[in-house]
Amino acid sequence: MNTARIVVLVIALGAGGVAAYLASSYENKPAVPAPVVEKLPTVDVLVAKNDIGLGQLVKPEDLLWQPWPATAASGAFIRRDGRPDAATQIAGSIARTPLMQGEPIREQKLVKAEGSGFMAAILPTGMRAISTEISAETGAGGFILPNDRVDVILTRREKNTGQNAANGSNAPELVSSEVILSNIRVLAIDQAPKEKEGQNAVIGKTVTLELKPEQAETLTRARQSGSLALALRSIVDANATDKNSDEQPAKRGASVNVVRYGIQSMSSQK
Repeated sequence: MNTARIVVLVIALGAGGVAAYLASSYENKPAVPAPVVEKLPTVDVLVAKNDIGLGQLVKPEDLLWQPWPATAASGAFIRRDGRPDAATQIAGSIARTPLMQGEPIREQKLVKAEGSGFMAAILPTGMRAISTEISAETGAGGFILPNDRVDVILTRREKNTGQNAANGSNAPELVSSEVILSNIRVLAIDQAPKEKEGQNAVIGKTVTLELKPEQAETLTRARQSGSLALALRSIVDANATDKNSDEQPAKRGASVNVVRYGIQSMSSQK
């Protein structure tokens, strides 16, 4: 046997010995236990089992208890450890605002009718519901829906008492318009307090608005003095504060647009 073969044999035997040693060391090594994932503490919270629409009567089958991380459970949530009979107690309430499936129930979003009608039940404290006539032309083509925000515009037509009218000439009427109420919430169109499924427009004959008592007075007076139109506000600026505050009735002496002989000018409301 020559020297080269001896060297190869020695190397092969050495490599086999090392492999056997490593294999035995791996088999005898103790198994590392998998890390234990700590389970977060949870509490049972009352949630909506399905979507609950505005004005919908809440039934026990619309509610369920669902585990919720204890650290994320708000104090406004209804917890089973504090009120185990809450589902039965809440049954019969009316949804003041829509609730989505899986949303925790807050009593601020529900109201007990207690024999009153739906509209009286959902009206916030101090507010009034008042209706006025509309048409497709004065109601943004039917695209105003319950819960939208609108501005109420009053348009007056008055006889021209100017120089031309005094001379007996056939002078056109004076037309003036002004925003008398801003950022007003629409409660219902006709008697529909919510948008129907698959319907993206409601063309009704009456609209019910949510107003403060002084605003209701302003609207009632305005109906007797001219025609009303509703201007739909963007969802983006629905919460914006107007300079012509909707907190007060329309002010006298405000400037309005007046059209005389087809020419627009400014006039002061007396």
